[in-house]
Amino acid sequence: MALMNMSSVQEYLKLLPTVKDAPQHSVWLNYDQEADVMYVNFQKPSVATDSELTDDDVIIRYQDDEIIGFTVLHASQRP
Repeated sequence: MALMNMSSVQEYLKLLPTVKDAPQHSVWLNYDQEADVMYVNFQKPSVATDSELTDDDVIIRYQDDEIIGFTVLHASQRP
């Protein structure tokens, strides 16, 4: 298992304000390298009742009227 260096940890620390402001103050991130997709969930389990695809290839997932997560397509091509 590869160890993170401190500069990598610092990059993750930049996420703290976003996590604190997230619904339920939780964020789960998963990246599927083969599909080049990033999954962002605000709750677990995350079961959507509806979704919408935005113009920039992000799928917003809803449970009733609440956003429970989103899926970023072509994730490696993003800045």
